[in-house]
Amino acid sequence: MANPLARAQYMLAAHLPRQLPPDGGFEVAFAGRSNAGKSSALNALCQQNALARVSKTPGRTQQLVYFEMPQHPDRFLVDLPGYGYAKVPHDLREHWQAFLDTYFRTRLALRGLVVVMDIRHPLKDYDRHMLNYTVERGLPAHALLTKADKLSRGAVGNAVQAVRRDLAQSFGDTVSVQAFSGESKLGVDEARGVICSWLEIPAN
Repeated sequence: MANPLARAQYMLAAHLPRQLPPDGGFEVAFAGRSNAGKSSALNALCQQNALARVSKTPGRTQQLVYFEMPQHPDRFLVDLPGYGYAKVPHDLREHWQAFLDTYFRTRLALRGLVVVMDIRHPLKDYDRHMLNYTVERGLPAHALLTKADKLSRGAVGNAVQAVRRDLAQSFGDTVSVQAFSGESKLGVDEARGVICSWLEIPAN
């Protein structure tokens, strides 16, 4: 089966709203705290080793990075700044807060948000903050609980259920949840299916 995300390629990086591409087509954004495994998840979903930069220094993504799919015009994956507003200067943190606020409130092309969380440390303040943005816009969100290979199968199931209960209480049924591992490829097909449905492209 062909993977429709496999030909994704770097398009641009935006540090300011005016650097964003025209607001048309369909976008799926990815958010995650500094070491949640966001770059590894993007690489696994697109079957590429270095599409998203995997850094030994978490939080290196300090721009909105756009990836395009040549065979699907006007369909984009967007990698959001990757620190949980961690070790960055106060003015830069404020800049990103304002930029993301504008992006989520006004970006018509945005079709959904994937929030990447380490399954061992889910639902930190940053994660809830990003989910709030999406739900307030009436858009769907998908919680990707990464690094599931680090836990036993039973512990993975318990963690997914706990996160699902918590999110249902906070956000109703607008946020879906799954376990994921870029390492073992657990849940890759499921996550890819969600993303492709939002982008309105065939999943295979």
